[in-house]
Amino acid sequence: MKRHIPNLLTASRLAMAVVVFVLVAAWRSDRPDTRLLLDMAVGVFLLAMLSDVLDGWAARRLHSSSALGRIADAFTDKILVCGTFAFLAGGNFISNQDGATAALTGIATWMVVVLFSREFLVNAIRGWSESLGRPFPATVYGKVKMSLQCVTIIYILLHVGHLRHAAPWAAAVRDTLVWATVAVTALSALVYVGRTWRLIRTTDGNRPAGSVDSSNAPE
Repeated sequence: MKRHIPNLLTASRLAMAVVVFVLVAAWRSDRPDTRLLLDMAVGVFLLAMLSDVLDGWAARRLHSSSALGRIADAFTDKILVCGTFAFLAGGNFISNQDGATAALTGIATWMVVVLFSREFLVNAIRGWSESLGRPFPATVYGKVKMSLQCVTIIYILLHVGHLRHAAPWAAAVRDTLVWATVAVTALSALVYVGRTWRLIRTTDGNRPAGSVDSSNAPE
């Protein structure tokens, strides 16, 4: 039973991600009573982050790490983070005042596209690399990216719920975090592309002379 603890923690994090989505989607700018929903979303999101730390620790402590567990863990993290960003870019966080439209979260749709594109790209690269029998471990850039994304989400939820009318500097901090998140996400993608290019050159260099690349052969 103990060896299943990491996977159970991962499953619980996926369930908490759904709860966060529901809470964020239910918030309304014209209903002050829904501010509590954002506070609850912060609490659940923090619990989800804690479960991420615990399942990694449990997997190492119980020696129960597996390929399936690593895939499920990474998939759940992406659902939690990218999904929350997608909901924060939703229409209920768009303010229309005096004919001007503004995102209360500071998140534009194209930014969410960048976040999702990075994850699709890295997953494709990792799958290709591992199909060659080459390990493709996470880099420090990926860990910094994940940490910054989580901090940004928490701050945005607190900003929309409490700070946007109370502190004049709050919007500047929000925008700084959002743009830093997008920049670090894009940078981490470029780092992975660079690693892939080096791997391609190494693979081509080790290919026997006269061998044919079957991927380009006619079917």
